[in-house]
Amino acid sequence: MEKAKNNSMETKVTDFILLGLPHPSNLRTFLFLVFLVVYILTQLGNMLILLTVWADPQLHVRPMYILLGVLSFLDMWLSTVIVPRIILSFTPASKAIQFGGCVAQLYSFHFLGSTQCFLYTLMAYDRYLAICRPLHYPVLMNGRLCTVLVAGAWGAGSIHGTIQATLTFRLPYCGPNQVDYFFCDIPAVLRLACADTTINELVTFVDIGVVAASCFLLILLSYANIVYAILQIRTADGRRKAFSTCGSHLTVVTVYYAPCIFIYLRPGSKSPLDGAVAVFYTVVTPLLNPLIYTLRNKEVKSALRKLAGGGGATK
Repeated sequence: MEKAKNNSMETKVTDFILLGLPHPSNLRTFLFLVFLVVYILTQLGNMLILLTVWADPQLHVRPMYILLGVLSFLDMWLSTVIVPRIILSFTPASKAIQFGGCVAQLYSFHFLGSTQCFLYTLMAYDRYLAICRPLHYPVLMNGRLCTVLVAGAWGAGSIHGTIQATLTFRLPYCGPNQVDYFFCDIPAVLRLACADTTINELVTFVDIGVVAASCFLLILLSYANIVYAILQIRTADGRRKAFSTCGSHLTVVTVYYAPCIFIYLRPGSKSPLDGAVAVFYTVVTPLLNPLIYTLRNKEVKSALRKLAGGGGATK
């Protein structure tokens, strides 16, 4: 009996079946088109931001816009890791994903997501220096330091993704192999493990909690100093301009953190809302980021007009 049990534990699945998003069958074509359009617009919007920052000589040397370009690049890849699989789920094609593909998807998602988390912190620090230390800003946040900080964010994100993927897939998976989710993520995959997942859930909670909480606290600290500095400005117009430089970043930080807290900081949760919330920050957020920065940033809008046909240059 014990031998049979051990043999069962050693048997490993070779692929997983992604069940996708629950949906009425009569809406399959409509949802396919919706997610396809969202994916195309996400890629075009973020590519436009990248081209704008790269093409405008006044933008691509400023740390604020270098960080914005990196954010757009991350959004493009995050969308590519997740959305094509969702689109595929609305077609008759096989829903299977190879074991190695599942590992790669989970790693890529957490690598890109945590790198975004660190990047938002760097963007808050950049705004803090620009508003609270304006005279020292060119020295404290120059292009070289910005590059080093971005490289550090990528490195830290890679380490985080490696830890999460290693911990998740070191466990035996001997069947069933149906992932009740639309991509390979930690909570959904752990439910299929043929072993106790308590330690994994605890480490995931602590690891993601520490990363998210540390970044969030640093962002709050930066903005506490920013608000204090802005309140010292005597003119209402000056305060409004200072706040406007932070509005876009505050918006995307809120959109990023609220869903992550809901999904990952509730160990063992099986809420039906998890899928809807996950769709928001994996599909909708990468689409919204370029819109938020374009609509709220006069310099980006001016650069876009120049890129579109020199309209900004003639005015």
